[in-house]
Amino acid sequence: MGSRTALASRPWSKHLADPQIDPTAYVHSFANVVGDVRIQPGVSVAPGSSIRADEGTPFWIGNNALIQHGVVIHGLETGRVLGDDDQEYSVWIGPGTCVAHLALIHGPAYLGANCFIGFRSTVLNARVGDGAVVMMHSLVQNVEIPPNKLVPSGAMITQQHQADSLPDVQAGDRHFVQQIAAMQGESSSPTQGNSPAVCVLPESLPAVTPVTETPYINSIDNMSINSDITNQIRSLLAQGYGIGAEHANERRFKTKSWQSCGTADGFRPDQVIATVEGWLQEFAGEYVRLIGIDQGAKRRVVEVIIQRPGDVPGSPSRGTTTTKALSSGSSSRSSAAQGGSLAGDSANQMRALLHQGCKIGLEYASARRFKTGSWLTGGTISSHREGEALQELNRFIADHTNEYVRIIGIDPAGKRRLAEIVVHRPNGNGVSKSSSASSAGTYKSAPVSAPGNSNGGGLTPEVVATVRGLLANGHSIGTEHTDKRRFKAKSWDTCPTIDGGREAEVLAKLEACLADHAGEYVRIIGIDRGAKRRVLEQIIQRPGDNVTSGRSPSSASVSGTGSASSNGFGGSNGSSYGNSAVRLDNSVVTQVRSLLAQGYKIGTEHTDKRRFKAKSWQSCAPITSTHESEVLRALEGCLADHNGEYVRLLGIDPAAKRRVLETIIQRP
Repeated sequence: MGSRTALASRPWSKHLADPQIDPTAYVHSFANVVGDVRIQPGVSVAPGSSIRADEGTPFWIGNNALIQHGVVIHGLETGRVLGDDDQEYSVWIGPGTCVAHLALIHGPAYLGANCFIGFRSTVLNARVGDGAVVMMHSLVQNVEIPPNKLVPSGAMITQQHQADSLPDVQAGDRHFVQQIAAMQGESSSPTQGNSPAVCVLPESLPAVTPVTETPYINSIDNMSINSDITNQIRSLLAQGYGIGAEHANERRFKTKSWQSCGTADGFRPDQVIATVEGWLQEFAGEYVRLIGIDQGAKRRVVEVIIQRPGDVPGSPSRGTTTTKALSSGSSSRSSAAQGGSLAGDSANQMRALLHQGCKIGLEYASARRFKTGSWLTGGTISSHREGEALQELNRFIADHTNEYVRIIGIDPAGKRRLAEIVVHRPNGNGVSKSSSASSAGTYKSAPVSAPGNSNGGGLTPEVVATVRGLLANGHSIGTEHTDKRRFKAKSWDTCPTIDGGREAEVLAKLEACLADHAGEYVRIIGIDRGAKRRVLEQIIQRPGDNVTSGRSPSSASVSGTGSASSNGFGGSNGSSYGNSAVRLDNSVVTQVRSLLAQGYKIGTEHTDKRRFKAKSWQSCAPITSTHESEVLRALEGCLADHNGEYVRLLGIDPAAKRRVLETIIQRP
C-alpha cells in the first residue's frame, strides 16, 4: 500500500514563504508559526499559539505585541486590510497590542496599536482602533471599532451602529489589561532573544494609580436583583442600548402614568446594575419598570416591570419580570409575574406571522364586549424580532389578565388583516388550555379501530401544521374526495364546507371527513376568500392507509407511479429523511441546507404539463418550519403528493418579501 498523509496539502501550502522573525522577538518552541509572518522586535509568542499565514497572507505583528497561550491567528484566502505602512495584509497587529489566551484573530483583520483582545474572544473581518479593549468571550465581526472604545464581556458586535455606541475605555479597564499582560511577561521563560515586553498604555491616557483594594470583576453577588434582570441588562448593554427606568405608585399604575427615574450612566454592567439596584431601593413599595433605549433612533426597545408593591428587598422574587421567556411546551401562569403566559400553539402562530413579514396588532375585550364582538385596540407590537415581540405580547397579556386578548396579523403592503387569533382568556386561561372545540383548544387526534368509525382517524402532525399555517394566514379550509377510478381522471367531489376559523373545530371536522370517506382519496383545500382562489391542494388520505396507526400522507407510497428512482431522486446517493418512497437528491438537500443557513424560508409550487407550458404554477402547503429535517420531510411529502407533475423549490427572503431561488426539483 502507498503511504497516506494525515491531511491533504492545499494548493497554496506547497509554496509558502518563510516567517521573518526579529532576533529580539521571543517565539516559544511549542508555538506554530507558518508562512509569511513578519514578527517585529520585542514580540512575545507563548506556547500553544498557532499563527498560520498559509491561506490568507501576509501577517504583520508589531513591536512589543504579546500573543498569549492558545491564540489562533489565521486568514481567509481572499480579503485584505491596509496596514500602517500602506501595504496590504491578511492580518495586521499593531505595536503593543495584547491578544489574550485562546482568542481567535481571523483575517481580514486589523488591530491597532495598544489594543487588548480578551480571553476566547473572536475578531473576524473587522478593524479595531488604537487603544480599544475587547473583553472576554466577545465577538467583533464586520465592523470598525473606534479608538479607545470598550467592548463588554460577552458582547456580539456585528452591526456598525453597535460599534459606534460603545463606551470609552476607563482607567480601571486599562489597569486590568496591564495586570493580564504583566502576568504573562513575568511567567515567560524566553529561550530566544530578550525577555518579552508587556503591553503599554497609550500616551493619550493618563498614568494609572495601582488598584489594590479589589480586583477587576463583574461581580453582582451582593445585588438583590433577579438573575433574569441582570441578564437582560447585560444583553441590552451588549447591543449598545442605554438603560433607564420609570416608577409609579398603585394609583398611577392603574392610569399608566409613570414617572422617570432617570437613565444609568456608562455601559459597564456592574455600574448599571448598581444604579438599577439603587432605583429599586429608592422606590420600594412602588412599581418600577426597566427601559431599554436605542439612543440613535431615540426610541424604546423594551419595557419590563422589575418591581411591584409588596416585593421584599433581597428576596428571590425581587426583580422578577412581568413576563417569562415563552416556551412552546408550557402554558402555565407565573404567580410571581401576576400575568399570563402565552400558550405554545399561539406562540407558534405568532412566530409564523412574523416570519411572513406581518405586523402584529393587539386587541382586547371584556367578557361583555367579547360576546358582542366589540374589541378595543391595544396598538401594535413595535419589534419585528421574535423574542422581543413575544415579550411585548406577554406584557400586554399581563396588563389585561381578566380580559380576552387577541393578536392581529396585518399585511403592511396590502393593509389588510390576515389572521385574528385569541391568545388569552380571562383569568389567565390561554386558548390552548381547553380541549373543547368551542374554546379553540389544543388538538389531540382520536385514533380509530376500523375504517368508517365515526370518531374519525388520527391526523398526522404534518397535516395539523399545514392547517394551522393556513388558518394563521387567514385562509379558509375545504375538502374534496374521490375514489380510485375518479382519481385517475382527476375528478373530485366536494365535501361539506368547514365553517369557522377555530383550529380545533377545523381539525375535528377534518377527522370526520376522513372517517366518512375511508378507503378513498381525500385532500384539503386552502382558500383565499378575498382573492377567490385556491392557495393549496394537498392529499391527506389515500386508499389503504392504516387508520389504526394514524395516516401518514407525506410518507405514503404513490399508487401506480412506479419506482421512486423514475423521478431522479432515488438511488444509492439519495438522502432519506422520512419513510417516503420518494428520496431527495443530494444536490437538493445541499440547496435546502444552504438556504436555511442563510435565514431564508422554503416553499414549493407544482403544475401539470399543460399548466407548465403556460407557466401557471400552484402553491403547495406552506412549510413553516426552519428545521432541516422537518423541511426535507415536507419536501418529500410534496413530491409524493404531486407525483407525475412538475415541482419547484422556492427560496424566500422573509425580510425583503421576495424570492431568491426558483429551481425545478421534479419533472413528470
